[in-house]
Amino acid sequence: MKIDRMLAMTVLLLNRGRISAKELADRFEVSTKTIYRDMDTLSRAGIPIAAYSGTSGGFEIMEQYTISRQFLTLDEIYSIFAAVKGVKAALDDQTLDGLLDKVETLLYRSRQEKEVGHSVSAELLFDLNPWGQGVNTRGKVSQLRQAIGQSRKVKLQYINMNGSDSEREVEPCRLILKGNVWYLQAYCLLREDFRSFRLSRIQEIDVFEAHFTPRKLPLQDTYDWKPEWSSDARKSTVRLLFSPLVRHRVWDTFAPDQISLYDDGSVCVEGEFSLDEWFYGMVLSYGGHIKIESPEFVAEEVVRRAQKILDLYSKPNNMVST
Repeated sequence: MKIDRMLAMTVLLLNRGRISAKELADRFEVSTKTIYRDMDTLSRAGIPIAAYSGTSGGFEIMEQYTISRQFLTLDEIYSIFAAVKGVKAALDDQTLDGLLDKVETLLYRSRQEKEVGHSVSAELLFDLNPWGQGVNTRGKVSQLRQAIGQSRKVKLQYINMNGSDSEREVEPCRLILKGNVWYLQAYCLLREDFRSFRLSRIQEIDVFEAHFTPRKLPLQDTYDWKPEWSSDARKSTVRLLFSPLVRHRVWDTFAPDQISLYDDGSVCVEGEFSLDEWFYGMVLSYGGHIKIESPEFVAEEVVRRAQKILDLYSKPNNMVST
């Protein structure tokens, strides 16, 4: 609808500043002529739209203009409340109580709503705490948040991807929650570049008294996987066959376009994988409910690893090999 599009454009201009007509047209899938007509409508409605020409031109809303909270629907306010509540639980941050109170007041716009006892965020629950990691992880998050806020250098005792211990002095910059895993983004003084450290692999945190001048962080809206983070492991197209008993796990692990279902309930997964420790660990975790149909050398490697496990248990006095 036109009114929905114009409201969305108003919010976008408030958040982003100047935006070209072409970018708006592409975003809302209309013509640039439609955008110009919408901007004219918004101006006549009293919203101070300024238009600029040239290569860096576009539309923007004049400074000091704000949008009324009445533009938020009740469902949108419920979603905000649920999200803030989930963040508070993950961070164990009592300072967010005030924000929760402010958002909650928006929910009770009338005595009638309050009397009917509408359940706050009844449709949504954000629980960002991974099972089994709550207290330990929240302690690290709290300590690192404080170091970031005070711009203090930190020494980390860290377990690398290859399993070796390392010690890093870093300038902590940002905490990132990706799925249910916390990461610290920091400037590593050893590597002289920004690095990401998984909190579950941080064994010790030592916050220094020394301060640092914060560096400009790389711009990012999401925390996407970068190809350079991948190991040098060989890649190959692999075909896996799973028992019906682990069908639920298959959907948890693999992309839908990699999955095919057979009439007998078994599941086939085919795709390109890095043949690294994650891959072989994943395969072995399925026990007897998975078969590698191709390639043959991958199946042989799984057999070799399984035999190594058997040898370990057949000789109980043996130490676990590294």
